[in-house]
Amino acid sequence: MTSAPRPDPASTGGCPFGHGAASLTRKPELDTQPGSPLERDDRGIYRIHDFHAAREILRSEQAVQAGFGADMVTQLSNLKHQPVLYTEGQEHHEMRRDTARYFTPTAVAAYHPFIAGLADQLVGDLLRRGEGNLDDLSLTMAVQVAAQVVGLTDSALPGLQRRVMAFVEGEGDSEPGTENRQTLAARLHQMVDVPLFYALDVRPAIQARRRARRDDLISHLLDKEYSDLEILTECLTYGTAGMVTTREFISVAAWHLLRHPDLRADYVHGTEPERHAILHEILRLEPVVNTLYRRTQADLEVGGQVIPQGSVVALNVSNTNADPAVAGGDAAQLCPARPLPRGVQAPVLSFGDGAHRCPGAFLAIRESDVLLRRLLIWNDLRIVKEPTVTYNEVIKGYELRDFRIALG
Repeated sequence: MTSAPRPDPASTGGCPFGHGAASLTRKPELDTQPGSPLERDDRGIYRIHDFHAAREILRSEQAVQAGFGADMVTQLSNLKHQPVLYTEGQEHHEMRRDTARYFTPTAVAAYHPFIAGLADQLVGDLLRRGEGNLDDLSLTMAVQVAAQVVGLTDSALPGLQRRVMAFVEGEGDSEPGTENRQTLAARLHQMVDVPLFYALDVRPAIQARRRARRDDLISHLLDKEYSDLEILTECLTYGTAGMVTTREFISVAAWHLLRHPDLRADYVHGTEPERHAILHEILRLEPVVNTLYRRTQADLEVGGQVIPQGSVVALNVSNTNADPAVAGGDAAQLCPARPLPRGVQAPVLSFGDGAHRCPGAFLAIRESDVLLRRLLIWNDLRIVKEPTVTYNEVIKGYELRDFRIALG
């Protein structure tokens, strides 16, 4: 039995969903309104809350990557090949073209049997136990799928998930352009985590692919004559970024869908495009990475104000995604049928924009959809304990933990 069709919000003057769902993760102290003008804070960081200004920055060739440790990585003189996350210009375009084939809809379709089999296994395990943490299920899904794409499939010891999470847990980095306030203990922790990840996960994968290439990123990097260190840095950026963010998104999407039966019914009984539209709208409202950073390479005029060369710009994705000039007057509410202006994608800026837009966007939505539908189709799936929401300063986004669900 399918749910009744929803009216078009454009004809009714508002969202057809009556639940009025708002963000479950927005920081309560975030008092700057979506769409607010550009502002310069007391640390000299220019903060963007307006969609058009943010997209202009993301698409500018004069604004380069500044987040995710860019200052530190780009100073490593022994890297002939910089990680794709930190390259710019023609070099970046060529690297993205070379690796795009791993993230196309056709490539993602080839991973579908693995994704579906893993989802069935996870749901089966939950059914046998009766209860479990959804954030653990989403972590397993995210890590195992990303490992297939990257090539981290030959680990010397179990525990890849634990080793990946070690890079984003604990004390985070300061904002670009400000003093790094990490403690000595946090720095020592990192000095142990990276060599362990290399020795147990990356090096065995490299050795296996030197013997026989496979259709994955590490094999491609070996063909391009990347060193072990350069492959390690790519695994840290491609692998952990995809793993950590997809984990959080699966959890927050399930939270919304389990809270609102009408939305859940439309999702479970919808076509794939309809389900993806719901997931995209949840992601618009709940961007996993809340702040994107860029550094200007020249004076830039944005929103009628000049940002000087060398400045750090912080783009608040939660606010740009809820800019009423783009998402409408009810932008703080969840509405999968939301009309958006031509040229604005459904997740708005949740996957970024411009040259550094997330390459794994389609894969993230596909694997999330596969697991969520297999879970939510069980009528007796229910929340036992809603998750605790905290904020991670490494990824500049939310974390959902101890999200207990029950099945059967």
